[in-house]
Amino acid sequence: MAVEVEEDYKPREDEPFMNERQREYFRVKLLNWKEDILKESRETLAHLQDDNNILPDLADRASTETDRSLELRTRDRQRKLISKIDAALKRIEDGTYGYCEETGEPISLRRLDARPIATLSIEAQERHERRERVYRDD
Repeated sequence: MAVEVEEDYKPREDEPFMNERQREYFRVKLLNWKEDILKESRETLAHLQDDNNILPDLADRASTETDRSLELRTRDRQRKLISKIDAALKRIEDGTYGYCEETGEPISLRRLDARPIATLSIEAQERHERRERVYRDD
């Protein structure tokens, strides 16, 4: 049973955490984000197929190859992002969405609204990044 969420609805701290409205809000947000990425991906694919002409000038050809390489790297990052979105949608379904994977505590609604694929609270994310810095500096 899907819950209707008004267009101007924003999750608030004074409601029960991850109630049906909040879960539906984030589910719709994630699905819309995924659809936008897929649409951009289709447009890129069409652009790359249309742009298959051979340029006689070496500088033009090099520029085109650089642009193509950048677009493909961007698409690869977005492909990885889609898998994170799918994982977040799965967490909504199994009831674990919105809770920090490290501490089990709720992730702030502001953080989830800004980064709906977040799996760590701000505090846990900061600890994680500090540990990465320490190991990277060795």
